[in-house]
Amino acid sequence: MFKLFAAFRKDRIWDFAGGIHPPEMKTQSSQVPLRQAPMPDYLIIPLKQHLGPEGDLCVNVGDKVLRGQPLTRGFGRMLPVHAPTSGTVHAIRQHMSNHPSGLTELSIIIIPDGLDRWCERRTLTDYRQATASELVEHLHQAGIAGLGGAGFPTAAKLQGGLRGIETLIINAAECEPYITADDRLMQECAQEIAQGVDILDHLLQPQRILLGIEDNKPEAIRALRVALVDYPRIQMRVIPTKYPSGGAKQLTRILTGKEVPFGKHSASIGVLMQNVGTAYAIKRAVIDGEPLTERVVTLTGDALRQPGNVWVRLGTPVRHLLRHAGYHVTTTQPMVIMGGPLMGFTLPALDVPIIKTSNCILAPARDEIQVQEEEQACIRCSKCADACPAGLLPQQLYWFSRGQEHEKARQHHLFDCIECGACAYVCPSNIPLVQYYRQEKAEIQALDQESRKAAEAKARFDARQARLEREKRSREQRHKQAAASVAATDKSAVMAALERVRNKQATAVKPDIRIEPGQLPDNSTVIAAREARKAQLRERQAEKALDTTHDDTPKAAVAAAIARVQARQAEATRVTNVDITTSGITTADAETSDANDKLDPRKAAVAAAIARVKARKTARSDHPEDADSAEDVTTSQVLSPSTASASPESRLTAASGDASQNDSLDPRKAAVAAAIARVKARKAALSDDSTRVDSTGQADSTESVTTSPETSPLTAIIAPDSALTAAPGDAPQSDSLDPRKAAVAAAIARVKARKAAVSSASQED
Repeated sequence: MFKLFAAFRKDRIWDFAGGIHPPEMKTQSSQVPLRQAPMPDYLIIPLKQHLGPEGDLCVNVGDKVLRGQPLTRGFGRMLPVHAPTSGTVHAIRQHMSNHPSGLTELSIIIIPDGLDRWCERRTLTDYRQATASELVEHLHQAGIAGLGGAGFPTAAKLQGGLRGIETLIINAAECEPYITADDRLMQECAQEIAQGVDILDHLLQPQRILLGIEDNKPEAIRALRVALVDYPRIQMRVIPTKYPSGGAKQLTRILTGKEVPFGKHSASIGVLMQNVGTAYAIKRAVIDGEPLTERVVTLTGDALRQPGNVWVRLGTPVRHLLRHAGYHVTTTQPMVIMGGPLMGFTLPALDVPIIKTSNCILAPARDEIQVQEEEQACIRCSKCADACPAGLLPQQLYWFSRGQEHEKARQHHLFDCIECGACAYVCPSNIPLVQYYRQEKAEIQALDQESRKAAEAKARFDARQARLEREKRSREQRHKQAAASVAATDKSAVMAALERVRNKQATAVKPDIRIEPGQLPDNSTVIAAREARKAQLRERQAEKALDTTHDDTPKAAVAAAIARVQARQAEATRVTNVDITTSGITTADAETSDANDKLDPRKAAVAAAIARVKARKTARSDHPEDADSAEDVTTSQVLSPSTASASPESRLTAASGDASQNDSLDPRKAAVAAAIARVKARKAALSDDSTRVDSTGQADSTESVTTSPETSPLTAIIAPDSALTAAPGDAPQSDSLDPRKAAVAAAIARVKARKAAVSSASQED
């Protein structure tokens, strides 16, 4: 009796809540043997064919590739993809993906060369001698992913199971209508499947191995019974046909009676599940050394003339397979479904490729699948809740999805939905519930991804701030240590340096001129030097103007005379500093004037000429009757043109004489001559005054007489009226002449009188 109960408990199976029984529609393809699909003209290999990030490219456009050669490399959940055949990499670009969204993803386009040459293959025939880590790495490099539909990387899944599992379940249920890929594979490759399960047994070392298969596959059940004779650890369980008994949580419940908690995987209760197609791929990867480059795909539907199951190279376009199966369009808007009628999705185009998770292509006829009716309002009938195999509340999830209430949808275990489509199948309002759930999942995942990015950015920012704070504290500590070390060391070097600086400042050369605080500096020397430079500059300008003037016109002579007078004025102003008389005429000290005249050759020449005139006057003083004629002769000699070359003063005298002789020709010349006469008269007057005041009797100082800035010779030239009114009665004989000529003659007479007075004074001395 005890053995009877033990045997009953050993073979016992359980049931799960919910589920439906749709038409199976499997006989169209399950009775046709497997065949090889022809090679297409080009292959489209997406880089991402699994659940996880895509790998890194390791080929370039134009490269020659062999079958089984890796096209990408990956680590962890980055699964590599391999070349399905030998050929040339034609392009690497974006292409429409095999996904309900129809978005594009990076893909490799390969042009086959028809040779189908393999690359070097690495096998592990004696896999029982290999370690678990070696087997896991080998499966990862072979690109093995779950072929049941999820596409989870097998190596990552097995790596988690190495920590210890109790039950290994091989899923052979294949519960969705129309799909018979696993059924036909079990019928023809049961032995290879058993070998793959044995590799998993060696790798995971579970306590028991259960193979669950629905009772609607009698041929597959018979083939497996024969193959499993050599593998007694593998126990096959035949379960009732019910959709979706092939779900991971549902099959775990059926075979073990354990419930997988919400938000958990079957591994959390010590159960690990693999598909029969994955077991077959593991056998080929380990024993034969073939990476995953092809799989079995069901081609079914009334729109196909040759339905069945075919071996298809990954990357083959769907259009090529439909053409091979004799697809003919029966409607204006043909429908091609990737997957089954409940969990599949309609393809947006026929150029999408076959990938690792593609198990069926359904091309229904017009009357084969009910046309999608218009969506109506929910009537709250709760049929969806009764049919849900995951124990969820589809109605509430529907409202949360439509209302964008993401947190409430998450709290109601939206991600435990396996998207089996049972709720939509029984909904009387024709609400596409699965579409709402898929969209809500995508939105929540996008929000989670943004939150993860923000958290990573915040973590990087916090780490940076912490690093900067540590560096700041370290820098401050170093500064404190440096300051303490300087304070503790001997300061003799610093003091010696300071002493050297003080000594250098004490012995520094001080300037000759020192200005006491509160005392104004004496700049008389600098001012005198500056005035001397200005006077020399004016004399050079006058000489240059005289040298550049080659004509003997009266205008040139007048300009030269004015320049020389201005030069003498500047020189006299610099040397002497006496008071100005009431008439605007100033006299310089005789001795200073004689000293300056000795320094200047031109002044010396003028002084010599004046001395000669004085000598002649003294010689003729005894003959007054000849004084006028002698004076005229002397004046003509002093002011003759021949003396112009001796000095500028002699040239000025000559120019004045010429102007007096030619006064009948030009009135302006007469005015100039009158001005010169007035200057000479004033000089004689000054000489007379200085003779009376100064007891020394230095008569030669009359040549140092200069006019003040207020009464310059230029002003006398411009305004000759004062000269005209000076002595109106001195020239009575010239009334009939020009008044200006009379004024000139009067001036000359006054000059002569004053010179005679000077001569008499000299004789008395």
